[in-house]
Parts: sequence; C-alpha cells; structure tokens
Amino acid sequence: MSLRSTAFKLTRLTARQVPRRTIPSRPLTNSSSSFSVNAAATVAVGAAALLTIAYTSRTVLLEDKDKGLSSRVDHLPGTKQPGGQKLISFQEVAKHTSSDDCWVIIEGKIYNVTDFLEQHPGGAGVILQNAGKDATKIFQPLHPPDALDQLDPSAYLGPVDPTTVPKPEKTEPTEEEKRIEEARKKLPPAESMLLIDDFERWAEKVMSTTAWAYYKSAADREITAEENVDAFRRYFFRPRILSGVGAGSTEATFMGLKSTIPIFISPAAMAKLGHPLGEVNLTKGAGECGIIQGISINASCGLDEIMNARKDGQKVMFQIYLNKDRKASEALLKKVTDLGASAIIFTVDAAWPSKRTMDDRAKKAQLDVPAGNASSGSSKAPLGVSKAISGYQDRDLTWSDIPFIKKHTNLPIIVKGVQCVEDVEECVKAGVQGVIISNHGGRQCDYAPAPIDVLYELRANRPDLFDKIEVMMDGGVRSGADVVKALALGAKAVGLGRPFLYANGTHGQEGVERVCEILEEEITNTMRNCGAKTIADLKPEMVGPAGPWVKGNMSPWREAKL
Repeated sequence: MSLRSTAFKLTRLTARQVPRRTIPSRPLTNSSSSFSVNAAATVAVGAAALLTIAYTSRTVLLEDKDKGLSSRVDHLPGTKQPGGQKLISFQEVAKHTSSDDCWVIIEGKIYNVTDFLEQHPGGAGVILQNAGKDATKIFQPLHPPDALDQLDPSAYLGPVDPTTVPKPEKTEPTEEEKRIEEARKKLPPAESMLLIDDFERWAEKVMSTTAWAYYKSAADREITAEENVDAFRRYFFRPRILSGVGAGSTEATFMGLKSTIPIFISPAAMAKLGHPLGEVNLTKGAGECGIIQGISINASCGLDEIMNARKDGQKVMFQIYLNKDRKASEALLKKVTDLGASAIIFTVDAAWPSKRTMDDRAKKAQLDVPAGNASSGSSKAPLGVSKAISGYQDRDLTWSDIPFIKKHTNLPIIVKGVQCVEDVEECVKAGVQGVIISNHGGRQCDYAPAPIDVLYELRANRPDLFDKIEVMMDGGVRSGADVVKALALGAKAVGLGRPFLYANGTHGQEGVERVCEILEEEITNTMRNCGAKTIADLKPEMVGPAGPWVKGNMSPWREAKL
C-alpha cells in the first residue's frame, strides 16, 4: 500500500457576493487537495488519539540529551560525533521491524516504539507497516506538533546518520490516489456551490475512502441518521405577509456569545482526514464569518494550535468527554479554561461504543498487516476510526458528573446529546446553562428520535423550560430553512457538523466560509419571506406539521389561539 500523498493543487477563487450579506467577506484564495489517501488517513486515527492523550495527561518533554542516552546506543553501528552524540545508521534502524523490536524514524530522529504498539489507539498494524523506515512523510501532516511528546523519554534513541539514509524510492500512485486526483480536476470552485448538499456530493468524490466512511458513517442500519434529515420535511411554515421586511438582521446571541448568524460548528473529530490543516481551517473560517466553533476533544490538531488560530476576540466552545482518569479531565478543564474557551460542551450521547457500519467496513478492508505479525500486529481497533479514538472515555457516567465539571471550571456548561423532554428538565435541575438536543448525528443509538422532533415535543409539552435553560439543537440540518424552523420552535442556535467537515474536505477554509455564506443567504430569505425581520420575530405559530392545520394535525399553541 502506497503511503504517498497526492500533491495539493491550488485554485484561485473569487468570493461570491450574497444578497444582504452580513458575514464579513474576504477573497477566497486557495483550495484543498486530494491529500488524504487510505493509508495516510489511517494514521490520522493515531494522531487524534495521541492528541487526546496530550489533552488529558501531563506532557512529557523529550530532550535530545536525555541522561543515559549515550550508553544505550554506543554499541550500535554509526558515527560518534566529537560532542559525544551518536548518529545511528539507517541500516541499523532497518533491522528493527517486528512487533518485538520496532523502530521508526520521524524528522531525523529514531524512536523505539515497541512498547507503544499495543497502546497505539490506531492499532499496531499501521506502525508495523512503517517499521524500520522513515515515517516522516506520513506522520508529519496528520499529527499535532507535540504528538511525540507523549512517548516515554526512553523511546528516543537518537538522530539517524543522514549520510546513510537512502534516496526515497519512486512509487506509483495507487488507484485511490488516481481517483482522487481525477475528481479534483473536475471539482468546481467553492463559489459554485449553491446548496449545502453540493459539498457532500463532491466530498464523496474527492476524499479518501477512510475519510468519507468516518464522516458519513452512522450506527447500525443508519435509520436515525437518515431520519435526522428527513424529519425536517414534516414541518412547514405559515408565512405572514405585509410585515415590512425591507431591512433586518440574522444576528443572534446564545450562551452570551454573539454570532452573525444563528448557527455554530458542532464539535466533530478528525478534520485532518479531509484537509491537512484540519480544525485550523474551521477556526479561521468561523473567525472570518463571525460564528462560534465547537472544538472537539478528539480534534486532529493541537489545542494550542487551534486556539492560536483565532482572530482577536474570537469565541470558541470546547467539547469534552470525561476520562476514566478523572485527574486527566481535571487538567484538561483547567487548560481550556485558562486558554480562554467560552463554554464547556459536555457530550453525553455516546454512552457506549456503537457499530458505525461504514467506518467499520472501511477499516476492515484497509489495514494490511505484514506477514508474520498477524497476531500482535493486527489493529487494536479493527472496527474503525471512531472506536480507535475513544478508548479513554468513561462509559459509566451519571448525573453526579455534572458537579464534577462545575468544580473544575467556571465556564458555562452545555449538555450535548439530550434526546427527550424529561432530560431537559433534569438538566435544569442540575443547574447547567444550556442543552443541545442531539443524537450524535445518528452515530450512536439507531432509532433515536430526530432532534427537530424532540424540539417540537419540548415546545408542545413543556414550553416553560425554554425560560429556564438555553436550548440548542443539531442533527440533520442541511439548509437555512431547517435553521429557521428550529429557531421558530425556540432553539437559540443550531449546530452543523458534517457539512463543515465535507466543505473542509473539498475546499478547506474557503469551503467553511462558503457554507456560512449559503446559510446566511437562505436564513435571510426564509425569515423575510415568513415575515420576520430579526430572530426575535420568529414565533412557534409560524411553523408546524406538514399538511393542513386542522384538528388532529395542529400544533397545540396554534389550536389554543383559535
């Protein structure tokens, strides 16, 4: 399997002007590429998992002049420099290729990763495929800068002797790489994308099989994932006329955070699977458009890297899974608080690992473990990217964990993954500031209800709760009209995850910004054509079940007014 990444192709783009545009504009100047191929994408599993370790444990600093290093490598073939440093020959590294003795070279440094093989969340197989070789090309683009800091200091053996390193072998492109390269040639510029769905269609064509499978996959038969989208078709507007909508605004405030449009980027992992800049593209795109980003604990970029990519004054929220090691979660909560996050999103709808069918199929078909290493070299996570990056998560969460989070941060807390009215009330009792009605994009419990349906139930059965807690939702949102429906029913803001990942995978930061442009245009058009100039003008009676609003098919608040 080739580990070569196809080179990026830059395309000059010009921003499309959207009527009544409120999002700050700037020229769109570059595009993404066919970066992710299956082999490289597999390593990204380890990248995010290592990053999670970095987030949730103390950092171990590696030093070239580690005490005792010389004595450990003096007997190895190579050149000892006048200063005492031993340069180890490449030929020596090439001898260490088994699960019992595994070395790799990264950025000119040699690491003994034997003891790390079984700990690697992405599986031992992908490391063994690169054992005894220079793995820099595949490692560097997909890992945060501090990923190697998580290894034990003794794993670092010293620098490789550059005079012994052979010239890189020329490799033929894989069929996957050829497919991506051809698709990239046909990819329209971001400005040509008119609908959110356009990005999804092109993402399937230009992304690697691994990336597409991870982003698109859902639980079991994927009924809930499909229903999340389809459920919006059950709700239609009742526009009001002669409302004087010549001027207005899409600006919104939720959790005390101001946004140019009432959406946020839902926290989603592994953005580097689609583009080498990963979550940094999401951060910069959100900053340019004036919206709020939710950062995933399983992001494929370093937390410091993401936070440093913000514009001055840019607000972000940080999503957390609680670690089995609560000390690690304490340290993480302190870090994100100190770095200036504006809210903590506590995800609770991933209580148990699910079978994400497409992701699992892709992983099983992909890893090709070297002969002789099948037993110990096979992936610890043969069921896909999702399981590979989630091994640290505590599966025994209870309501008592909310006071734990409160104890270790003074930030507002949002519980993400509420799937029934009763639990919204429980969140009120627990004293959190917000809830996100969500079913994890249909990736956890198949046949969980669509978030828009739960939001409708909340409005119908417990409208009083909207005055006690801020309600948001995500799941299945694919248009500005979908956003407006949720806002009319009482949501403060609406999150989108996959659409931003798809757009990042096709066009990078420009894609992220184009999604915002499309939504701003569609939200504006829908609001004004419904008779609403501002978010505050949207009322529950403006939306309800599809079909005629007669007895048996009428919202309770509408019926009460007749």
